Amino acid sequence: MESWARRGKSAQALAQRSRIVLAAAEGLNNSEIARRLAIDVSTARKWRSRFASDRVDGLVDEPRPGRPRTVTDAEVEEVIIRTLESTPKDAAHWSTRSMAAEVGLSQTAVSRIWRAFGLQPHRQQTWKLSKDPLFVAKVRDVVGLYLDPPERAVVLCVDEKSQIQALDRTAPILPMLPGTPARATHDYKRAGTSSLYAALDITTGKVIGSLHARHRAVEFKKFLTTLDREVPTDLDVHLILDNASTHKTPAIQRWLAAHPRFVLHFTPTSSSWLNLVEHCFSELTNKKLKRGTHRSVQELNHDIRAWIDTWNESPRPFAWTKTADQILQPIARYCERINDSRH
Repeated sequence: MESWARRGKSAQALAQRSRIVLAAAEGLNNSEIARRLAIDVSTARKWRSRFASDRVDGLVDEPRPGRPRTVTDAEVEEVIIRTLESTPKDAAHWSTRSMAAEVGLSQTAVSRIWRAFGLQPHRQQTWKLSKDPLFVAKVRDVVGLYLDPPERAVVLCVDEKSQIQALDRTAPILPMLPGTPARATHDYKRAGTSSLYAALDITTGKVIGSLHARHRAVEFKKFLTTLDREVPTDLDVHLILDNASTHKTPAIQRWLAAHPRFVLHFTPTSSSWLNLVEHCFSELTNKKLKRGTHRSVQELNHDIRAWIDTWNESPRPFAWTKTADQILQPIARYCERINDSRH
């Protein structure tokens, strides 16, 4: 049972049930087991009772009514273990066909096993864990501003979307027709770049934007001056922004010293998801830039300004709901998991 509980990749249902029984052997009650393993109390109660009545046999799933199974538990386990712990010789991941040929089952059987256990070898997601030594403090600081903004102050999420390219297709875009989507050439002509500085008011959802040819500390200082002009003078200004070097130059420090109502709150490194203005950039890209054509930077800037004006006609503030603890606890559990499995 201790061997089952230590499984880091495969047969996780059996591993969890074994951990429940081992925790009960330590004298923990159902509530304490649920807290330790991050499961529901009813789950702990169910598997303790099953073990008490049927011992080890009680930890496996009970047979269900219907057609007798043609695939054995051993074959299911083999498929799961091979899927999680190996790769084919000629590919980076398994397909249903290659796995079926490897284990001697039908493609349909492999597909059903994968669906039952939520396995999708063809998919891959990206992730990055911040190495910022002040990660916890910065998360609590930024989330605190989202959930409990200070009085007599405005909170702005600030970032720059740099190197936005003005792209024109080498041939006209063919319009959409019934049964045929719009079609554009795969190649394009570059007409220059523009950089957008934007500040999102977390309360109203309005965006203050400024376009520049470059994205240096000089341009950031100009944007700060724009914010100073746009925000009423009787309000403090709390800026949430990333750790770019252009935000910390001596010239910026001098400007901040001369404008004490501005307070900077830095997000942790590699944590752009913590800055709500990134949602605005995503909206701009998906709804305007991705399929747009621009023969010049002037056309590009005109479209960006028009998008901001349209956004501000009916702004939609983004509602932040998670507390700092709700963010940090899953990260802590994940770190413990990868450390325990020696990954």
